Amino acid sequence: MKVKSESEKAREYLESHTAGSHLIKMVGPCITVSRQSGAGSGIVDEKLKDILRQHQSEEYGDWEIFDKNLIEKVLEDHNLPERLGKLFHQEKHSSAKSMVSELLGLQPSMYSLLHKTTHTILQLAQMGNVIIVGRAGNIITAHLPNSFHVRLVAPLEDRIKRMMDYYNVGRKEALAMIKNEDDSRKEYLHKHFHKDIDDLLLYHLVLNTNLLSYEETANIIANAVMKKFPKMFLIHQESAVL
Repeated sequence: MKVKSESEKAREYLESHTAGSHLIKMVGPCITVSRQSGAGSGIVDEKLKDILRQHQSEEYGDWEIFDKNLIEKVLEDHNLPERLGKLFHQEKHSSAKSMVSELLGLQPSMYSLLHKTTHTILQLAQMGNVIIVGRAGNIITAHLPNSFHVRLVAPLEDRIKRMMDYYNVGRKEALAMIKNEDDSRKEYLHKHFHKDIDDLLLYHLVLNTNLLSYEETANIIANAVMKKFPKMFLIHQESAVL
């Protein structure tokens, strides 16, 4: 059985939510996930998607996760060359270098890329039935009535162990990876949106994946989303998944 690529999954999602499909779907929820490195977002997101699929009404389209494939979507939306994708991973990009490159016509500025990313995130959020991971999704979609914001956290030692197991690296390398990713995400939000990623008021839910299993975490999020948007699911507001 052929495994679909991230870009193929994204393309199928977009086709199912556009007027070109045989049935125009109604707008469902947009869930944004902010996470500490090593908190298990990848597994939780997949489990969450499966739970929501099982309980959604037929009037709403299929669910998709936009994480790494969000970069591909931005490049495609704005006809940007694939080589620019690596820039989205460089949060500490030099402003001077960016300015010179833009003037020489070598690449758009990081602020231009940020604007394009924001535009794409808003488009996806307005389609609904989407889980957007990172990229300040919670800030960008904060004004949308269909948005729901989650942050996943865990103790540092727990996250180090997960990174060691997942990437098959030593403790020192795992710690460096966590610090680099956490610092980059924090700087991205502070630099471009003037927000603190650890501000609890930015989220509907903050969950500790050390005290909860991945399955429990996904169920709690799904249950909260279904209670907030009961008309979008085959479940009464008083019901629970757990």
